[in-house]
Amino acid sequence: MNTVLAAEAGSTTARNLTITLFLVFVAITLAITIWASRQTKTATDFYAGGRSFSGFQNGMAIGGDYMSAASFLGIAGIIALYGYDGFLYSIGFLVAWLVALLLVAELLRNSGRYTMADVLAFRMRQRPVRTAAAVSTITVSIFYLLAQMVGAGALVALLLGIKPGTTFLGMDADTAKVATIIMVGALMIIYVTVGGMKGTTYVQIVKAFLLMTGAIVMTLLVLAHYKFNLSTLLGDAAAASGKGENFLRPGQRYGVEVAGNATQTFYNKMDLLSLGIALVLGTAGLPHILIRFYTVPTAKTARKSVLWAIGIIGTFYLLTLALGFGAAAMVGGTAITAQDKAGNTAAPQLAEALGIKFLGGDLGGATMLAIIAAVAFATILAVVAGLTLASSSSLAHDFYANVVKNGQASERQEVNVARISALVIGAISIVLSIFAQSLNVAFLVALAFAVAASGNLPAILYSLFWKRFNTSGAVWAIYGGLISAVVLVFFSPVVSGAPTSMFPEQDWQWFPLSNPGLISIPFGFLCGWIGTLISKEHDEEKFAELEVRALTGAGAH
Repeated sequence: MNTVLAAEAGSTTARNLTITLFLVFVAITLAITIWASRQTKTATDFYAGGRSFSGFQNGMAIGGDYMSAASFLGIAGIIALYGYDGFLYSIGFLVAWLVALLLVAELLRNSGRYTMADVLAFRMRQRPVRTAAAVSTITVSIFYLLAQMVGAGALVALLLGIKPGTTFLGMDADTAKVATIIMVGALMIIYVTVGGMKGTTYVQIVKAFLLMTGAIVMTLLVLAHYKFNLSTLLGDAAAASGKGENFLRPGQRYGVEVAGNATQTFYNKMDLLSLGIALVLGTAGLPHILIRFYTVPTAKTARKSVLWAIGIIGTFYLLTLALGFGAAAMVGGTAITAQDKAGNTAAPQLAEALGIKFLGGDLGGATMLAIIAAVAFATILAVVAGLTLASSSSLAHDFYANVVKNGQASERQEVNVARISALVIGAISIVLSIFAQSLNVAFLVALAFAVAASGNLPAILYSLFWKRFNTSGAVWAIYGGLISAVVLVFFSPVVSGAPTSMFPEQDWQWFPLSNPGLISIPFGFLCGWIGTLISKEHDEEKFAELEVRALTGAGAH
């Protein structure tokens, strides 16, 4: 009886502490946002933070944008449930940065103003290219937003201690998850509409610092528990996983060999390859990461910020290994899936176990859980703000100002449209997230990466490096890659036909791979090539001018 009372007291304390910490973070970030709104006077302030950030600040903000709920909750969860296979995400997300640094960062900073489409439209007809870029940006951002909101929903039931059959403020677990998704959506709309890029960037810097600190502390505690002996940690993780030694070998989730079914085995291997390609190529096409390169004053600072980002992000992804295997060893696969089938709560559950071990009793566990959960919430809020800003900027600057108004819109009109767009995109994301709650958040982000690499990346690379490329090629590349990726996802096991699908009772699935990258990325490049060759238009003088700007920064805004 005393044990039950102590556990109840611990969960009540965790609940109160979590809510308090979360409210403190929200209050601090709202104060930053209101302060930033007073500094936001022009379109450059709203879209690019006045180009006033240093390499370190922008590197932290890029890290804040990139180390999303998918990284903290999703990767730790996949490693905790599938061992070695989850590690693929850590490596893929990290290697992707080298592609962004070598191919895109500096050239994009030198060539554009506010959005990805500024580069694409420089030597082409404005209207069709900017319309395509706006459609692509919004599609990728909504896929990515789904992941963050689903992560928020999974967290809240754990934080508030809502288990099957129990309620909080009259809400059961499912209702509380939906309420959280709506609340996170409302907050992100406020951050973007009030603070613009300046407010969003400072929120991301604060969040990156909190997340790195939380991850480092948890990693050190896990290693201390195992006396810094990695083989003991991995051995315990394998034993607690229920999969034995296989847990430490490839093939638990990806590339699974199905005995007697060569076709399914082949599809599984191809799915693994598809995921790897999407992860590595996706970053260089993500709109909310690309617009970060415009917030610095020079190309040299853009390079510096990417180097800082690689250092911060690289360290973080190494830490996810300790978090994932630590959760498998100290919490166990059964306890993780009992709380959340997709494993999205593994890291907070590990925090609770570490708190009980090092701070003593349920109260210690509750305190540690509350701190890490508040950090995870901070992570989600910062990333959704960045995503919403990218998509609303594209709608306002690319579609409204340059397509609808044909370049005649005033700065005030443009910024007002961006704010209205943020509201609409936020509402769409909230509705879709409510249906996607059964999916792992790292997996959802991999889909966003595939869509970005299929539509945006071919158009960006062709535009920067191919003299013959033209309007028709850009439009074909974006729509071809984008539509093929979205159609293949819609007819894949992600949406229907499997127990973990968005609609598990329905079955219209015919595409066998969970990630479309293997087909849709080459298809996007092919469409861009065909579209270019069937049109006679090409402007070599404009290409020469773009090349000079991209390499030197001359004439860049």
